[in-house]
Amino acid sequence: MEVTEVQSFNLPPGGPSALPGQGGGGFSLPATRFSSEDILFCIDVGPETMVEMKVNGPNGRPYTRLESIKQAILLFVHAKLTINPDHRFAFTALSKSTYWLRKEFSSEVDSAIAALRGLSVDSSSSHADLTQLFRVATHEAKKSRAQNRIFRVILLYCRSSMPPQYQLPSTLKLFTLDVMYLHDKPGPDNCPQMVYDTLVEALERVSEFEGFIFESGQGLTRALFRHMCVLLSHPQQRCMQDEMDLPKSLTKKSPVAETAQGDDSVVSSQ
Repeated sequence: MEVTEVQSFNLPPGGPSALPGQGGGGFSLPATRFSSEDILFCIDVGPETMVEMKVNGPNGRPYTRLESIKQAILLFVHAKLTINPDHRFAFTALSKSTYWLRKEFSSEVDSAIAALRGLSVDSSSSHADLTQLFRVATHEAKKSRAQNRIFRVILLYCRSSMPPQYQLPSTLKLFTLDVMYLHDKPGPDNCPQMVYDTLVEALERVSEFEGFIFESGQGLTRALFRHMCVLLSHPQQRCMQDEMDLPKSLTKKSPVAETAQGDDSVVSSQ
């Protein structure tokens, strides 16, 4: 994706004299090119992916987490290719370890649909080991770099009872890791905070650029879709997640807007 020249009328420190060859009024940033992405999805297929969401499908049956994840990924792929048709995608699944669903990176939506159709839940899987995922990502990232592309892993994780295990690759920070964590409420058999902390630690230790992590324990598909939309952001263009004020909450309305809408307007929050 090419960034064109940007004009700004906010003068840098030193005033107009700080602008060589100009009498004041603005400065420009040189055009630059951001690398196309190779994005590897890793989708949890443990038994907790069969937990039902709080939204019913066309047949009146609630969507499962896995069904919602498939929809969110297709939304992501369509939107990402609209931004830049040169992005490519491949797919893995996470049971006890990681295995390939679609190894060839492709810009074809039909390829993504075929890969997602091959997903099946492993009801016997409880422990999850991310070591193989990181090894695969490191290997594939080297090939992407040779083509002047950058590599990203998007992990969609659903287990609440036990943190994932992992061993770090020998070569660190060759790819960016994003995580979407759907979890159960805390309880005697669940430790979602411990799982989340483990995922944050892994992200911080392997990510080349700023990696994002989002979590939701409310079973709302709109929360999943909203976070996936934020993950559309290119790693080379990101600010730190702690500094990001997106998406804006609908409940944070200005007093003027509240007065104009009157008492009949009701906005629900998650």
